[in-house]
Amino acid sequence: MAFELPNLPYDQNALEPHISANTLSFHHGKHHQGYVNNLNNLIKGTDLENKSLEEIIKATAGDPSKVAIFNNAAQVWNHTFYWHSMKPNGGGQPTGALAEKIKADFGSFEAFKEQFKAAGVGQFGSGWAWLVLENGTLKVTKTLNAENPLHQNQIPLLTMDVWEHAYYLDYQNRRPDYAQTFLDHLVNWDFAAANFAKATA
Repeated sequence: MAFELPNLPYDQNALEPHISANTLSFHHGKHHQGYVNNLNNLIKGTDLENKSLEEIIKATAGDPSKVAIFNNAAQVWNHTFYWHSMKPNGGGQPTGALAEKIKADFGSFEAFKEQFKAAGVGQFGSGWAWLVLENGTLKVTKTLNAENPLHQNQIPLLTMDVWEHAYYLDYQNRRPDYAQTFLDHLVNWDFAAANFAKATA
């Protein structure tokens, strides 16, 4: 079964004015689609052809001979996770168990926000900022290019894409403004809370 581009969980214009329909058209319709197409071509006829995205990522991570497969598989997964990490009228603060855990592990919600923004802004070149659960503790991490927490003994709860194609049409070189807007107006705390609940069940 070839992989298919998953639909966005909202309309292309649903995140405006913070992320434009134009950005989502290119980002989802061109970039994400491109990773799906590349992955399907790379695994066709191989022993990875019938494996899940997660299985492919874990099987190819760190293997120099399979770096192209890893990059495309991880980018397919990362982007799908990113779309769900945002929602229309997002932002604000989490509630319940996740809110309590953030306060316990970071000291305050504001401290978490500063760490998360710093991870995204401070990622040199292309990559991702993540909120992850590692050995029972919440952490903010950043990864380069297609790297993700799946093969690093971490459970991802939330991500922000900081590749330039995620924000350049709307923010140009102002990555800090994009990161701040992501936290204030876009982040989907319901998605992160559901991932946290599943990880700690």
